[in-house]
Amino acid sequence: MSKGSKHSGPVGRRSALRVMGLGGLVTVGGIGALATADAAPAEGLGVPPYAPTGRRPRYRRATWSQQFQSGHGWTAGGAGTGSSNPVDTEFFTRGTSSARVTTAGSGVQSYIRKTGMTAMDLSGKMIRLIFRVTDTAHLGRIVFYLGSSALKNAFSWRVHTHSATGANYVQSGEWVTVHLQWADVSGASGTYSLSATGEPSVRTGFTDMSFAVYDDAAAPVTYHLQAVELVPDTESVFPKGVVSITFDDSHKSVHDLARPVMDPYGMPGTLYNIADAIGTGSFVNLAQMRSLQDSSGWEMAGHAYANATHTASYPKLTAQEVDADFAKLREWLVGNGFTSEHFAYPHGAFQKTTDGVPVDVLATRHFSTARSIISETIESFAPAMPYRLKALTGITDGTGIGGTALSKVIGAGGALDRCAGSGSWLILCLHKIVAGTPAASTEISQAGLRTLMAEIDKREIEVLTVQEAMAYYS
Repeated sequence: MSKGSKHSGPVGRRSALRVMGLGGLVTVGGIGALATADAAPAEGLGVPPYAPTGRRPRYRRATWSQQFQSGHGWTAGGAGTGSSNPVDTEFFTRGTSSARVTTAGSGVQSYIRKTGMTAMDLSGKMIRLIFRVTDTAHLGRIVFYLGSSALKNAFSWRVHTHSATGANYVQSGEWVTVHLQWADVSGASGTYSLSATGEPSVRTGFTDMSFAVYDDAAAPVTYHLQAVELVPDTESVFPKGVVSITFDDSHKSVHDLARPVMDPYGMPGTLYNIADAIGTGSFVNLAQMRSLQDSSGWEMAGHAYANATHTASYPKLTAQEVDADFAKLREWLVGNGFTSEHFAYPHGAFQKTTDGVPVDVLATRHFSTARSIISETIESFAPAMPYRLKALTGITDGTGIGGTALSKVIGAGGALDRCAGSGSWLILCLHKIVAGTPAASTEISQAGLRTLMAEIDKREIEVLTVQEAMAYYS
């Protein structure tokens, strides 16, 4: 293992899930399921009052795999490469080696690639990457290329763009797993193209692959590539994809304004709740939560126990404080009849606590998944890293207030088209619903929500709660 490692009609569309029921409360296994395997929770934490059930969906085994052992035949290059070792035996998480590259600190492309392979058919497939960046302080972005003719023809995926301030899917010293789906293609060149709805011109005949890393031009970064694999996607199961409509913060407007729009379509939502807020001010009360769950099939999930911890965000607290909030939240949910084991990080933040424990590792003690607000790529079945579920947030039909414009979700080639064209899982994160014009990026009008529901329905995309979506493969 790695050096220093301690362990290695709209309503009718939901009939199949209703038959299946809500019994599957799961976590996801496989490489990358626990993002920070080397980082154990802080010592002295007690046994959680309600630990997650631990049921796992089937691991999606690769149909083709390059694991970067001796003789793999891939080469490092690019003007941005300073040094490399194709068979590095110091850091690895499979076999006995990985491919290592250190960039030149110039901000230009460094890569590990192979061309001229036997032609591959990626119909019904997604790409799984397993890699590690030693220190992300000077990481710029990561891009993956798939093509032919020595990459003269290529599709590209923006795997990761590093943020200096927000939570990052790729963090220092971790083995990270990323799934790349056809919904995520960001560019095309040569004879390849993307249609107005984001559909790739071809899905077969690929002979070339390249994993490219760009530093920030201030200093070099070192990265290790452990695996490039093809795994089955779920287009055959969900030919039009799946959307989960989630709402953060327990706003009463979800019950009063969102529910009447969604009920006629038979589309349930997932409400991530702050226990402290329930029954106060402009927040839902217990009766409304139970009505949403019992009469409309909604999921009542967790967001924080205390308002104060939600406001602060977990990375500004100690591990003991975060773990205690998790425990009290789960106990409150179960004690009030809400069986969801799913969670959304306040402000999407899952970085380390003030005493150095990753928040997402603490989340594994209490919940089966935890949702972020990272949206570099669309989520997949099963998620590559279920404690960093990706979601598109800030969806609004307001103007000049920031957020994600509704038009980018429902327009040609937007998130809905790409979800419907690839069988992927699109998680949408909303907050407050308003009757009039939105005044903040956390607001969407009731009319805008109605438009969103109609566009989902028009594309015949399945709408599932997070709990239902995660249970499907258990």
